[in-house]
Amino acid sequence: MLILASASPRRRELLTQAAVDFTVEAADLSEERLADEAAAAYVQRLAVEKAQAVWNRNQATDSPDDPLIVLGADTAVVSEGHILGKPADTADAGRMLRLLSGRTHTVLTGLAAVTRKRATSDVEITQVTFNILTDAEIDRYIATGEPLDKAGAYAIQGYAARWIPRIEGCYFNVVGLPIARTIALIDEAKATLNDGQPTL
Repeated sequence: MLILASASPRRRELLTQAAVDFTVEAADLSEERLADEAAAAYVQRLAVEKAQAVWNRNQATDSPDDPLIVLGADTAVVSEGHILGKPADTADAGRMLRLLSGRTHTVLTGLAAVTRKRATSDVEITQVTFNILTDAEIDRYIATGEPLDKAGAYAIQGYAARWIPRIEGCYFNVVGLPIARTIALIDEAKATLNDGQPTL
């Protein structure tokens, strides 16, 4: 049994697109970054913590015939040394978009698959280049509401696609879940259940 430890509709859509059978249960954990925590370490830690919390709540359903695997994920955007999560409000969204304007930034998604044996985790990295945005363009975009629940205040699969001339890496990572790496991670987690090593 696979549980996605995320309330993100985009992650649900991507897993469904990949023909994965799963249920959803959000972890509802604090997403505060630790002092001096690097972006990659931050998203990987949160992915593990989310998956572990949901696994702990559902461990009674784990069985040898139907092992419980919980998938956690967390995405952050990094530009000019700033880690951008979801904007707090419209002013914060404007700040983020001005920081991204005319620059190449990094999208990092931490992934974790937790089983009774261990947590298997990784980080996927994609580079995204933005055109220069005018204040009027930023204001119009914020008015659509699209940026307000997105890391970095934009959705590559939405209106903001018009400003992105190129990316380097996995497109689906920028949407919220790098599908190929996610499937590989789930397969790795399944393999740990049969590797003969002791339960954690």
